[in-house]
Amino acid sequence: MEVTKTQKADLENKKVLFFQIGLIFALLVVFLAFEYKSYDKITLDIASRAIDDTPEEIVPITEQTVKPPPPPPPKQVTKITIVEDDVEVEDDIEIDVEADATTEMEAYVPQDMGDEEIVEAEIFTVVESMPEFPGGMGKLMTYLATNIKYPPLAKESGIQGRVFINFVVEPDGKISQVKVLRGIGGGCDEEAVRVVQGMPKWKPGLQRGKPVRVSYNLPVKFTLQ
Repeated sequence: MEVTKTQKADLENKKVLFFQIGLIFALLVVFLAFEYKSYDKITLDIASRAIDDTPEEIVPITEQTVKPPPPPPPKQVTKITIVEDDVEVEDDIEIDVEADATTEMEAYVPQDMGDEEIVEAEIFTVVESMPEFPGGMGKLMTYLATNIKYPPLAKESGIQGRVFINFVVEPDGKISQVKVLRGIGGGCDEEAVRVVQGMPKWKPGLQRGKPVRVSYNLPVKFTLQ
């Protein structure tokens, strides 16, 4: 028996169309797959709330104590002593209102104010003309060698050296304020002071042509022979 098909029931001629439709559907699925995005899940917990149990710090209130003002000083009361008119007052000064040019006046006697404090003059260390021993430095060395007596203690102990003496030559040439700057002991210091204090008057130092006080240093040598 021969099977007959109508043209409408024949699908052979529609195979290309179905292939195209399937291809378009496949491409659409692939495109949608590339375009699909996934997001991380975020959970919002709106109802929960953290409670801070930290105790609140209470700042102590500093009390300022106001000191009461000091009491006012007591009022000073001046005591007035009434003096009678007949009280005698010493050292009255008599004034002669009728005195004229011919009236004799008593001589004025100044009051004794006592000894006034004497201000010492300045002591110079360097002046225009330095003080000098009478006769020069050679006479000074001769004077020291002649008048110095070697102390026995220094001889026994073998002490020798230089004693540096400082003194002031006054404007009149006298020697004052003798002191030891550096000594060697054994009685040599005292002997050097004794000899310097006994020196004759020097020729005073001059500053601007006037004699002045000048400080002078002198080494005194002690040598055992």
